[in-house]
Amino acid sequence: MTIAAGEHYIPGSQAVLPCPTRTEYSVGVDLMALVLTSGWASGINAYAVIVLMGLLGRYTGLDGVPGSVQETEVLLIAGGMYAVEFVTDKIPYVDSLWDTISTLIRPTLGAMLGYLIAGDADSVHQAWYAAAGGGSALASHLVKAGIRLAINGSPEPVTNVTVSLGEDLTVAGVVTLALVQPWLALAIASFLFLVGVALVIVLFRLVRRGWRRWRARGVAHA
Repeated sequence: MTIAAGEHYIPGSQAVLPCPTRTEYSVGVDLMALVLTSGWASGINAYAVIVLMGLLGRYTGLDGVPGSVQETEVLLIAGGMYAVEFVTDKIPYVDSLWDTISTLIRPTLGAMLGYLIAGDADSVHQAWYAAAGGGSALASHLVKAGIRLAINGSPEPVTNVTVSLGEDLTVAGVVTLALVQPWLALAIASFLFLVGVALVIVLFRLVRRGWRRWRARGVAHA
């Protein structure tokens, strides 16, 4: 049997299949970096990620942006929800309530983005991309929620507003970079995630205090 360049033979069968080219492999690796980065950002503010990616894909023609998130209806809905989150995310204790509500929403949107970024990949790869996006979104969401509880341990609105604005700017910068240099963006996102984990560990006492005060407020209002 003659095997041409770029093909490989499966032992025990008569099948000769084309080998993935280096370009195809590189594209797949870059997509995974984009999925993980967008997932991390979705765990912080999923609506901002959708709006930003949609607008960049629509008006700059950057590769890697799914066509679905560029549709007008999607941008309007995500934009409206981002406006709601922009306000609630800056109010002490209300931000923690919003984080609780978003515990399922952010990972779900991160998984959906991963699935859409996979594009025409086979179903197995689409599942992996969705799992990676949802998992990274859940991880960053838990870190964000923990840090917010720590901040609410000694509540005053200036800190909440400052941290929230910092998160918004960071998400915007990292997501934009991910569409141009996905691996650099992933490195930055990974570093920020580890810093966040370290902060939650160091501020664990404040996290517990914030949790107790938030629960006490809920009981008082009930």
